[in-house]
Amino acid sequence: MLLLADGGSTKCSWCLLDDAPSAPPTHFTTEGYNPYFWDSAAITASLARGLPPGLAPRQVRAVHYYGAGVLSPAKAEVVAGALRQVFPRARVHVAEDLLAAARALLGRAPGFAAILGTGTNSCLFDGEKITHCVESLGYSLGDEGAGTYLGRLLLRDYLRGRVPAGLAAAMQANHGLGDLSEVLDRLYSQPLPNRFLASFARLAREHYHEPYCQAAVAQTFEAFFQQIVTHYPDYQRYSFNCVGSVGYHFRDALAAAATRHGMAVGHILQGPIDALVAYHRAAAAQ
Repeated sequence: MLLLADGGSTKCSWCLLDDAPSAPPTHFTTEGYNPYFWDSAAITASLARGLPPGLAPRQVRAVHYYGAGVLSPAKAEVVAGALRQVFPRARVHVAEDLLAAARALLGRAPGFAAILGTGTNSCLFDGEKITHCVESLGYSLGDEGAGTYLGRLLLRDYLRGRVPAGLAAAMQANHGLGDLSEVLDRLYSQPLPNRFLASFARLAREHYHEPYCQAAVAQTFEAFFQQIVTHYPDYQRYSFNCVGSVGYHFRDALAAAATRHGMAVGHILQGPIDALVAYHRAAAAQ
């Protein structure tokens, strides 16, 4: 059996493919395992809890894991070590989530691919490998276009009393927001601050009828193009292709931003897992 994973910072989507081509795939979801916030032992424990009933780990012969935060051999090994513990007979392959996005969006064709979910990532792809990447710099320094960036805008304006009353009430009810010191504690002292920031993107979607939220989303995507996309050489030669929940749920605003910056709009997908299944099945058939 072959196991594929698309691992974001918030959640990880898995698909188990049986050796029999006619067998339907098994999909399940676990927490996201960004190795900047997780160690191997914690990933092992979480994944063992998250496996669906009936999945026999020792029958998995190969794991292809594409994940957020896998930016160096050391970070890749944090995830790979956990996967080897859970699936002891499997060949384990760990790569960055950006390669998954490029393969899902472009197959073996060259082009531009991006991720706009909890965090941001983007690249130029030559059909086999990533050839150029403008660094997103993470939620502290960048992540323009992502849920963390949008959440940062909303949270900043909430603390300064600048969000509409209905949205402010929803932020209080959904996140239990207290005074400034409590919010700063969530950001600087408690685990997974990137998830905390990105969680406000859902409220922006629920309150998107508010002009304030429309403007915040437009500002988020405009920053993404100005700070990242336009710094790719000859970026207007490429169509704009993207995976990720933030890009997908606000795809009309994202497409409008791409058009303003002279890029034709290609594929905007919520997640890459189905396209990755097709990619790996085609590769196995060759």
